[in-house]
Amino acid sequence: MEQLQQLKTFENISLVSLAQVQDEKELEEWRVAVLGKKSLLTSVMKSLAELTPEQKKTVGEAANNTKDVLNEAFSQAAVNFTATTAENTGLLDITLPGRTPDLGRKHIISAIIDECCDIFCDMGFTIAEGNEVETPYYNFDALNMPPNHSARDTMDTFWLEDKDKNGRTRLLRTHTSPMQVRFMEKNQPPIRIIVPGKVYRYEATDATHLSMFHQIEGLAVGENITMADLKGVLITFLKRLFGEDRKTRFRVDYFPFVEPGAEIAIDCAACGGQGCSICKGTGWVEVLGAGMVHPQVLTNGGVDNKKYSGFAFGVGIERIAMLRYGIEDIRNFYNNDLRFLGQF
Repeated sequence: MEQLQQLKTFENISLVSLAQVQDEKELEEWRVAVLGKKSLLTSVMKSLAELTPEQKKTVGEAANNTKDVLNEAFSQAAVNFTATTAENTGLLDITLPGRTPDLGRKHIISAIIDECCDIFCDMGFTIAEGNEVETPYYNFDALNMPPNHSARDTMDTFWLEDKDKNGRTRLLRTHTSPMQVRFMEKNQPPIRIIVPGKVYRYEATDATHLSMFHQIEGLAVGENITMADLKGVLITFLKRLFGEDRKTRFRVDYFPFVEPGAEIAIDCAACGGQGCSICKGTGWVEVLGAGMVHPQVLTNGGVDNKKYSGFAFGVGIERIAMLRYGIEDIRNFYNNDLRFLGQF
């Protein structure tokens, strides 16, 4: 076939002429002549429309192969000319040792999440993922926070203008707790999960607050689960995370989706529990909230609250990192300053 012979001859002649190119200007002229719009290769490609399907396939493959060969030859020649030019102008000293490229590393927040997940997985929990875009039902109502509940005022919410396919209003989740009900709806006890993920609050950014941060939600549901089980899990978690010598304190607190609820604190590492500016003179630093799952929340998830009980907890990842490493400004995690991130 005439086109096949043309392509083969064209390829050979082009490679020979490339070997005679002396500088980058001639190389660009070669590229225009061989691979440009007026080249023989382009002409053959345009003529494919006039061929039969069988001929079109054969010639098309040959033309593509020729184009690949010439493109590869051009690229290699361009690299060679660039290196030669740099060496001749003194921009490249080939006697210098090679430079080791900087290696990436895991972000401190990702590392803390992974470490927390490993600790809980060692205790029999599995990892579940939830939706960042939620409905008011799962974010509030199903968690015992009806429309007029005061607890909603503590969660400044990002509301979305678009609705879901059922016409329901949507929002960016304010906590990872919606997965409690979502998971129970699809799974019967025994349940033991953790839910790491991003959460969103519409609030001013300062040294201790961000509009986006990370939480890990925990949920365990089964027969005869008590507050003692919750304490055992969280004390084990905190000691593995902060050290075996750390003391923990449980104090009564209120959360609408648990009853009873508790605030968990550890003794201040900065002052050894004696009282300082970091712990505001108390000797204790709050790290997470927890409690026994409210019976109504179990019912909303389709679980028999007469037969089963459970506990839940939520921990802020950025807060854990700040306490563990003595970081005073939460914004440091997301300023992308490699001098800061390189410490971890």
